[in-house]
Amino acid sequence: MMAYLRYGFATLVALVFVTIALANRSMVTVQLLPDALASLTGIDMSLSLPLFVLLGIAIAVGLLLGFVWEWFREHAIRAEAARLRREQESMRAELKRAEKAAPQTRKDDVLALVEAK
Repeated sequence: MMAYLRYGFATLVALVFVTIALANRSMVTVQLLPDALASLTGIDMSLSLPLFVLLGIAIAVGLLLGFVWEWFREHAIRAEAARLRREQESMRAELKRAEKAAPQTRKDDVLALVEAK
């Protein structure tokens, strides 16, 4: 059932993208610099491409920048998680050493009380 919903949603998204692409297929010119600055510097780079391609590139660049921003923002969280993981492993190793040194300390508290009487 979930697979059908997933395929239906993917089909709906694809239909929306195709509709947007068909509605925005006119060619646009993208320039690196404004005309005045381009004539001043001698750098006149421009590119003509369909509008839907430009929109797709803009969305992809925005997503990529967002992912990179989040990766940098979450660096402290990942570092703390790694530190806690190392600490947990060292505590587990210390517990195993203590269990090997004194196995009788792992007895159940209730059983220890019963045996003491």
